[in-house]
Amino acid sequence: MTISEKEYFTQRTQRIEKRKKAIALVSMVSFFGSLLFTGVSTVYKSIHQATRENAPLTAEASLQQQARNYELVLQREPNNQMALEQLSLLRLQLQDVEGSVAILAKLVKQHPDRKDYQVLLQQMRKRSSQVEH
Repeated sequence: MTISEKEYFTQRTQRIEKRKKAIALVSMVSFFGSLLFTGVSTVYKSIHQATRENAPLTAEASLQQQARNYELVLQREPNNQMALEQLSLLRLQLQDVEGSVAILAKLVKQHPDRKDYQVLLQQMRKRSSQVEH
């Protein structure tokens, strides 16, 4: 029952080949598993970060952001009528009556022919004096 040398080396070579295939298979599964894990982790982080960045702003924070944007426009163009009008309205919405009055006064100075600005300025001054009392 002895196995000849040739048969022994043939069987041994087959076992070594099977082990090589098994090791290669385990290595490939590990490699692709780590790639998959890294990819999923990266996608999850980017989605999670985008969600945090795009979180809805509160109404007041949104109004404040809009006001800052108009203030930036006014830094470049101090007499921009549309920016002044919008900023005045935003200041009213933010309960900043005095800030709105100051902007309306500037608009009345720039456009003395606009009666709507004058009427609105008078109303805001009256409102401002009522708030103080």
